[in-house]
Amino acid sequence: MNTTRMPALFLGHGSPMNVLEENDYTAAWRELGKTMPRPKAILAISAHWFTRGTAVTAMKNPKTIHDFGGFPQALFDTEYPAPGSPELARQVQQLLAPAEVYLDETEWGLDHGAWGVLIKVYPDADIPVVQLSVDGTKPASYHYALGKKLAVLRDQGVMIVASGNVVHNLRMAQWKGDAEPYPWAFSFDNFVRENLAYKGENHPLVNFMSHEGADLSNPTPEHFLPLLYALGAWDGEESVTVPVDGIVMGSLSMLSVKVG
Repeated sequence: MNTTRMPALFLGHGSPMNVLEENDYTAAWRELGKTMPRPKAILAISAHWFTRGTAVTAMKNPKTIHDFGGFPQALFDTEYPAPGSPELARQVQQLLAPAEVYLDETEWGLDHGAWGVLIKVYPDADIPVVQLSVDGTKPASYHYALGKKLAVLRDQGVMIVASGNVVHNLRMAQWKGDAEPYPWAFSFDNFVRENLAYKGENHPLVNFMSHEGADLSNPTPEHFLPLLYALGAWDGEESVTVPVDGIVMGSLSMLSVKVG
């Protein structure tokens, strides 16, 4: 039986308040859930599981992690009780060999970078979700290479959903009002858009720190690196589209990317 190839996504998740709010970004995520083929399972890669070494959740019922503070109680009361898939976790472990991948059966779950977008895309929480950590000790090229290895899952009914922000500088965020994007944030966001479908060697987005705005756009890399998993899963021929884009608080990009 033929299985429809699943898209690979990168969703700019922004504030945890997007869970409770409705706006242009959450509307775009909802529309994706309505228009994409329904996956058998989801492999989530979130900026908020930034680790030494690589791990994958392997429990049957991952907990909803509320890894934030200072938000309304309604956000802490929100659960995303999607089932897990130990079988998919083991397959991910095998696909990524010889990289060592730890099967996490008890410790993690789904952090807000994962469930905070999935709750809009698939609000019924009835699709199994496995989350892969981002190894902070490895270079960008490593994460891009892992995305290439994981691409085969797309032909088996598994959707890759990566989550972060390609511009993420909270130290310079303007918290009040409709702030104009900083020039460096606008420039870097455009740089990412222009190179999403790059086909040559030495991918500019793998070498993203060479851009003049990279240091300010990504003081730390964890929110950018998940994008490379989605781009690594691209076959070089499929469409690469931007369901929604925008910069909030001057220094936080809400760019989302759909591969396939």
